[in-house]
Amino acid sequence: MIKQISVKDVFETNAYFYIDETTNHGFLIDPGAEADKLLQIIKKEKLVIEKILLTHGHFDHMGAAKQISKKLNIPIYMHSEGNKYVTNSVWNLSSVCGRDITLEDVRYLKDDDIIALEANPDITFRVIYVPGHTLDSVVYYSVDKNIAFVGDTIFAGSIGRSDFYGGNAIQLFTGIVQKIFSLPDNTILYSGHSKPTTVATEKNTQKQIFGL
Repeated sequence: MIKQISVKDVFETNAYFYIDETTNHGFLIDPGAEADKLLQIIKKEKLVIEKILLTHGHFDHMGAAKQISKKLNIPIYMHSEGNKYVTNSVWNLSSVCGRDITLEDVRYLKDDDIIALEANPDITFRVIYVPGHTLDSVVYYSVDKNIAFVGDTIFAGSIGRSDFYGGNAIQLFTGIVQKIFSLPDNTILYSGHSKPTTVATEKNTQKQIFGL
């Protein structure tokens, strides 16, 4: 089960619950704000969140992570390059918006790592490293379910910005074409700021951007 929740502080961001319906255990992806709102959903629906997964280190994707992590006593995961963002409010852009958001206790991932649900090890994500929006951007891809949580790498009809700290347009374009567009065409892409889309749809609608 995938539950998309819109959360907002400065920016509106999609947070996602990815839940195994057999065990009611799952992951929380990109809790960008409104920790109390997300915690109420967890309590009301009796969800057991095992891990918080961050697609990248911008504050609008991690703003509620610390509070939820402490409340539920669960770890936060992100790519190892994310250390540059979670320890620096300038890099994660929170200082620009009058915030000072940092994280201290984070566990780091690398490209091709597999993240499994403890309650049901058949529920897994493969970590796909796609830098360009940030140095640490990753996609969490479920082979079995044919879905991918792509953060701000690509959206329905557009792609992420590359003009923030650590951004690189060539890396972003290359990563989208070589890594995201190489996924099966019917893979559903869940992004940080748009409605769900598919690999096939974005290949078709973004031909001019990528010269496909």
